[in-house]
Amino acid sequence: MAGARKNPSSSGRYQGFFINQHGKKQYFTGSKKRSETITIARKLEDDARQVRLGYRDPKSNQFRHKDDTIAETIESYIEWGLVCGRKDGKPWSSYHAKRKRTHLDRWVKALGLEVIGDLNGILPKVKDFLQDLASQGKSTKTQRNIAEALVSFCHWCVKQDVLGCNPLDRLDTIQGTPEVERRPFTTQDIQKLMENTKDYLQILYTMAMCTGLRANELQSLTRDHLDVERGGLWLQTEWTKNRKPTFQPLSKRVIEQLLAFYESGMVEDLYRKYLRSAEIPDDALLYVPTHTSRTLERDLDRAGIPKDTADGKLDFHSFRVTYATLVDGSGATAKEARELCRHSDPKLTFERYVKADNERLHEVADKVADKVLSEELGANMVHIADEGCTNENGKSLENKELTISLVDWRRGDSNPRPVMFQDKRLHV
Repeated sequence: MAGARKNPSSSGRYQGFFINQHGKKQYFTGSKKRSETITIARKLEDDARQVRLGYRDPKSNQFRHKDDTIAETIESYIEWGLVCGRKDGKPWSSYHAKRKRTHLDRWVKALGLEVIGDLNGILPKVKDFLQDLASQGKSTKTQRNIAEALVSFCHWCVKQDVLGCNPLDRLDTIQGTPEVERRPFTTQDIQKLMENTKDYLQILYTMAMCTGLRANELQSLTRDHLDVERGGLWLQTEWTKNRKPTFQPLSKRVIEQLLAFYESGMVEDLYRKYLRSAEIPDDALLYVPTHTSRTLERDLDRAGIPKDTADGKLDFHSFRVTYATLVDGSGATAKEARELCRHSDPKLTFERYVKADNERLHEVADKVADKVLSEELGANMVHIADEGCTNENGKSLENKELTISLVDWRRGDSNPRPVMFQDKRLHV
């Protein structure tokens, strides 16, 4: 495979190429003679082949790290992420770091990784594992999140010169249908839910529907984030999804309920009772269960609210859909709705989160029908037969039955007009 280009570059030198120790084509600038460049390329390819087969000691840094333990390297990766892991140089949130560690530990166990050298050639095993996840019914989003954790870790190792190349560069993007449709809680659903849940969950659900905050964002709230004078919550960069500090307005009624709940001391008692594997959050404003969707599902069953319907499913993230829908229904402008939902693109707000109200749609449809079926329009299209009238076949029409044809073919009218129907059986 080693060789050189047929024509020299502008400098007069030939560009050679060879297969390096990672199995990839690598280019280099050779001499001004093509034959010499080819000879150099063959020598480099032979050296790389010997390194790949283990007959020669590699000189690059990544081979000096091949015996480093995976656990220590992952720990260094997480520490780096908590300092400057984002693309803009800002740190990860603690929640994001926790998810990264969980996914990477899952890969270590599934692939049997012990040292950095075990990462080479893992692509087939990774594909098999992702197929197993799909067969278990895991959503495409879950598969992508798990795969991305390992891909980004390997990419970081390459940047740190721990790996020579990313072994997952050729991993195909996981394609699939969008996430299942979520529906908002109706007024009746909210009333039933609040009547059939515990007090400390009522305030949690209320906050979720009145702010649109996600479960991990609600869990990160402390008393210092509540601004009573201004009437809202200060959201921090470290634990919000968009990684932007912002102020979330909050109703005075909700603030009063929130303060009463916090001052009761129930939050600390609940965490001490139910939180086993972690420390009690300092000065937490709310109690958020470990498995919010599982807790909500039990409350939905108790309230007799179906989780899945033709309009979509209900889960904890449906509270955010409910918030966006209520914001839009309150008459907020597109800019206001986008700001309150903390989206960078209003298209996401209105296409993904804001749902149309079925009752409102029926009201609009009725108003349209009232206009179309007004007396002025309907008089020329719907006729009531008088007693004793007959149709074109001579059949008598009784009981003032409606006489309607699909198209009104009036003589001399070159543009036939459709006829409106009422919602009942028509007899001719």
